[in-house]
Amino acid sequence: MEEKNQEETGELTLVLALATLIAAFGSSFQYGYNVAAVNSPSEFMQQFYNDTYYDRNEENIESFTLTLLWSLTVSMFPFGGFIGSLMVGTLVNKLGRKGALLFNNIFSILPAILMGCSQIAQSFELIIISRLLVGICAGISSNVVPMYLGELAPKNLRGALGVVPQLFITVGILVAQLFGLRSLLANEDGWPVLLGLTGVPAGLQLLLLPFFPESPRYLLIQKKDEAAAERALQTLRGWKDVHLEMEEIRKEDEAEKAAGFISVWKLFTMQSLRWQLISMIVLMAGQQLSGVNAIYYYADQIYLSAGVKSDDVQYVTAGTGAVNVFMTILTIFVVELWGRRFLLLVGFSTCLIACLVLTAALALQNTISWMPYISIVCVIVYVIGHALGPSPIPALLITEIFLQSSRPAAYMIGGSVHWLSNFTVGLIFPFIQMGLGPYSFIIFATICLLTTIYIFMVVPETKGRTFIEINQIFTMKNKVSDVYPKKEEELGALPHAILEQ
Repeated sequence: MEEKNQEETGELTLVLALATLIAAFGSSFQYGYNVAAVNSPSEFMQQFYNDTYYDRNEENIESFTLTLLWSLTVSMFPFGGFIGSLMVGTLVNKLGRKGALLFNNIFSILPAILMGCSQIAQSFELIIISRLLVGICAGISSNVVPMYLGELAPKNLRGALGVVPQLFITVGILVAQLFGLRSLLANEDGWPVLLGLTGVPAGLQLLLLPFFPESPRYLLIQKKDEAAAERALQTLRGWKDVHLEMEEIRKEDEAEKAAGFISVWKLFTMQSLRWQLISMIVLMAGQQLSGVNAIYYYADQIYLSAGVKSDDVQYVTAGTGAVNVFMTILTIFVVELWGRRFLLLVGFSTCLIACLVLTAALALQNTISWMPYISIVCVIVYVIGHALGPSPIPALLITEIFLQSSRPAAYMIGGSVHWLSNFTVGLIFPFIQMGLGPYSFIIFATICLLTTIYIFMVVPETKGRTFIEINQIFTMKNKVSDVYPKKEEELGALPHAILEQ
């Protein structure tokens, strides 16, 4: 009986902790780092673009051409992320979760070398191509890392470990902001080093991750290797008797056999997965369209209008990044206590209120002397709200609400929505800002409100439940009693309280 309780409440073993840290540091950290790495040295990089163009053509680059080249440099990253998301399904099915992460390091180490050498090579084209490649790396890792960790973790730790990738994204942003201080690497000589450092975590992951287990679910369900799956579970859990968890994976396997491989197209057409699909699209779009990138885009102007000296804005921005890291760490500790649904509701509601108050504060900042300080508070409150729910929870939920056969296709769709939304906001927000000024945040407030209502009406709580139990909750919502043949027994075996939700 003691073994059973031990297995049902899995512990954070050293192997599981190290696998989580190596996967998240080697992949998610880079995503965050590359989001922020080009912000601080942008003026030096644009000067390099101009100097390179002058050396080739003996004339200065036109203002429009320079703006276009810089927009390409920035937007290649989310475009690459979209391409990477489309590759996820094939990679995780052919190479496994761990194998996909190891393969993905190609898209980090190669561009790190190219960006590091771009100044010596006198080629800004290398930077633009490299931004596309690191974007592909981020697109793959932002989908594969939550999938890998979600499948390694016992159900009672799945939420906490599922938030770790988002923590490392925020740490990556903060490290890029700190290295991007003018006194360190955001200067004429240091920016190639700043960009090239993204290859360091990839190199470490390439060296260390092979020593850790592949996803037991992948080994059993896709590779049909029971012995390898059992060994992986024993290594991860730290004890020999893993029969209960093996049985749960077998049940999932049996439930999936009738469904077969689920492609992206099939996922869109299946009634039995309708509400899972809609929920994933709403959450991934809501995460990006709720204005998080716009808040960061606007933050510098808000700080300047509040009287922060232009040389000091970089430190205030790094301080905001530190708040983001702290709140994400807090989320790791409360996600299993408060639950995913509650954190999403609190997070989006907080962002909604922050956007509304920020709109008023920006509109009145020239009329009332203390309004700019309210704007700063709104930025910090928004960052806190987003770090609690909208940033970390959606990717975690994809692992939880889809079973093994549909999970790769789900991550491809979710990742594509994430990156296309990210790309869209980056592309159109400057125009929205020109047209609506401070009232542009009303749009983001509306999206936060609609997403909050949807979560309240549709999204169930998933903490502490097996993948099969979560699937059965959605079975009731989809009004399909036989999602897969031979599931009637599992449905009947579930506690009545679960089926009621």
